Amino acid sequence: MAANGAATGVLLAAGRALGATWADLGLSPRHLSAGLRAGGPPSVLLAAGWSAAVTLPGVRPLVADARIAGLGTREVAAQVLLRIPLGTVLWEEVAFRGVLPAALRAATSPRAATAANAVLFGLWHVRPTLAALDANGLAGRRAARAAAVLGACGATAATDLLFGRLRRGSGSLLAPALVHLTANGLGTLAAAAAHRLGRPAAAAGRRRGTGL
Repeated sequence: MAANGAATGVLLAAGRALGATWADLGLSPRHLSAGLRAGGPPSVLLAAGWSAAVTLPGVRPLVADARIAGLGTREVAAQVLLRIPLGTVLWEEVAFRGVLPAALRAATSPRAATAANAVLFGLWHVRPTLAALDANGLAGRRAARAAAVLGACGATAATDLLFGRLRRGSGSLLAPALVHLTANGLGTLAAAAAHRLGRPAAAAGRRRGTGL
């Protein structure tokens, strides 16, 4: 979190040194209300989706994440209130929806800049995807592992296109940041809830299996 926070500051300083205005970087106060209007509705829909996923027993196991299973309440709160907003969302939004697009647009056409940004955001998620596969025991065969990584990279590249549209349409990083924070923050809470709700069912299954 500290490293990403420092890197965010360096990126902003670099963007400003290259001549980008705060509006170019999506950080103009004038566009905050537009960012809230653009990012609010999809964030609400995402929140409803996470709630439904935890509520439905058939979907709940898909939400579970072994990386969250061992965390206590304080650790989950630290993830949701500190690490995700400051260590992930702030860094990625400034980097991939703020400074990098401005630099790419200055060097190439808008369409090429959009495509390059999406590819880079997808590649940025190779290592987290591999870590998630290993943590959840889904490493599998090399071909399946490669397919999972490619799928995750494609999904995150598509996410960048969506976030980029929110950013350009509203003029503010607040729009994609709200959706990003809802996806990651409530996703973590949903994973924690899925594990906690799944424990009684698992315990009951073991008791039935042993005749207790």
